[in-house]
Amino acid sequence: MVENSLSILKQYWGYDSFRPLQEDIVDSVLKGRDTLALMPTGGGKSICFQVPGLLQEGICVVISPLIALMKDQVEQLRSRGIEAIAIYSGMGYREVDIALDNCIFGKTKFLYLAPERLYSDLVRERLRYMKVNLWAIDEAHCISQWGYDFRPSYLQIATLRELHPKVPFLALTATATPDVVVDIQEKLGFTTPNVLQRSFARTNLGYMALEEENKMGRMLRIVKKVGGTGVVYVRNRRETQEVARFLLNHGVPADYYHAGIGMKERAIKQDAWFSNKTRVIVATNAFGMGIDKSDVRFVIHLDIPDSLEAYYQEAGRAGRDDKKAFPVLLYQRSDRDKLWTSLENSFPEITFIQQVYHYLANHYQIAYGAGKGSFFDFDIVEFSKKYGLDLLQTLSALKFLERDGWLVLSEAVYIPSRLKFEIDFQELYKFQVQSAKYDPIIKAVLRTYGGVFDFYVPINEYEFAKKLKLPYEVIVELLQGLEKQQIASYLKSTDKPQLQFLQSRVDYKNLYIDADFLRERRQIREQQVKALYQYLDEKTCRSQALLSYFGELGSDVCGVCDLCLTRDFKAVQAEKIEQEIRVLLLEKPLGLHELVDAIPVADESKRIQVLRGLVDLGKVEERNSQFYWLTN
Repeated sequence: MVENSLSILKQYWGYDSFRPLQEDIVDSVLKGRDTLALMPTGGGKSICFQVPGLLQEGICVVISPLIALMKDQVEQLRSRGIEAIAIYSGMGYREVDIALDNCIFGKTKFLYLAPERLYSDLVRERLRYMKVNLWAIDEAHCISQWGYDFRPSYLQIATLRELHPKVPFLALTATATPDVVVDIQEKLGFTTPNVLQRSFARTNLGYMALEEENKMGRMLRIVKKVGGTGVVYVRNRRETQEVARFLLNHGVPADYYHAGIGMKERAIKQDAWFSNKTRVIVATNAFGMGIDKSDVRFVIHLDIPDSLEAYYQEAGRAGRDDKKAFPVLLYQRSDRDKLWTSLENSFPEITFIQQVYHYLANHYQIAYGAGKGSFFDFDIVEFSKKYGLDLLQTLSALKFLERDGWLVLSEAVYIPSRLKFEIDFQELYKFQVQSAKYDPIIKAVLRTYGGVFDFYVPINEYEFAKKLKLPYEVIVELLQGLEKQQIASYLKSTDKPQLQFLQSRVDYKNLYIDADFLRERRQIREQQVKALYQYLDEKTCRSQALLSYFGELGSDVCGVCDLCLTRDFKAVQAEKIEQEIRVLLLEKPLGLHELVDAIPVADESKRIQVLRGLVDLGKVEERNSQFYWLTN
């Protein structure tokens, strides 16, 4: 059988046809054209590069800032019998070296790279020797300074053209304004503009933005009325626990989730929610990326998100089964003020940024002229407390240090412990005979994991402790002993963000920070906050307002958001009031108070408003303080 995109789709995913726009994107890529694909959250973006990656000879390189999503996609591909590898912050030099060799000499079809890895000479040199068939850039809005989630490391992507000039770029995103669409193509060096776009409209979603003094009470009523499973987004870790406890106390099976929870506990919480044992997960924005649950009936925000792009993406996790679902934003007047305060704190003085750099270098005891390429586990809360720094300003300072090429900070993600034997099987056997102490752990590794002589394999020290009936600490000590004797390489697990210094340490007073860029970013951020205010103050239709923000002008009102429902309700009310007035006045003329009191619909002011409208239209006439119906 001749392989084509449909046969690949059927063979590996079991689908008989593509979703809207997917096939057009695949065809564009297969023709060797640089392509920007705009698809809503849950629209199936990964298929768009995975199918052409499999159909062509060579390897598809995927750039993604979301390590958790990379790992998830690698696992999914492997479960379908497709060779895939991910390289991200926190992996050791030798581990990366072996993985890249497998991409050049092995059968690997997909290499997932965190964007900060493009700073590495090792990675760039090995990419040169790979037969790359496609560069896929996920979350492509991160390359644009006009985007809501600008990542300086994304600016390195354009330089990949120097390695393989004829290989096309496929940039994918779910959120891009018209400015961002232009900027992505310019930053990636598209020779010809080529945008394939699916509408941002989600017709099954009833967007709501409600000003509410009692947000907790309103949230509870929504959860009970809508039913099904959902997500409640809050600003910080403390709130996740407080809101989850409130829901539990009111009989709603709920749990909390944030980046500070250990990996095992996170997995348990996610599984309970996926299996509907937990109805509501209360989370920070750490929850959601790569989590594809189709039957989410509501997404409630108890705090205003940082931008409409972030809101659209998080709200879009509702209703992926195309059934009715409700993204609801609950806010108070004070929340609007907090949003502007947050903006102010996001742009610290240059002297503060320089001071943060100085403290970082001291924190890790890096000498002047040293530290280039060094990786460290990084806990921003601990660091900020140690030096008495504001948390939000410190995080912002790190982003500007990254923009100017001094360091890179990756997201928090769990990286399991890894092990690789550094001697061959015969040498290892001799060592076992001579060192009875290590024999049980070596046998356990060999029985449990294949390929441990060729590449690093993820291991679980707790499982070994259980099998060998030894304390966890003893297992770690044995593995560290194997490393000290150069029998194996042992890399311990971590679930903290990774900080990498890109340059050798300099005196912080000589540290260059781009003041013009700081000023431009502030202007962009102000525009994003003002767009949020405009959305909250919208009078016509929430969906129409969102679509307009993303450049889709002239769309119809949705009919299902809070504004449309209120308008429709008022129209129905007015119609009922008119019917009542007609029936009453056809029977006999009535005075104002007598007529208004006899109408059973709506409040008094609404009844009078409709009556005055009927007088203006000539349907009702007032003579001598009596009202008459004039038409039949």
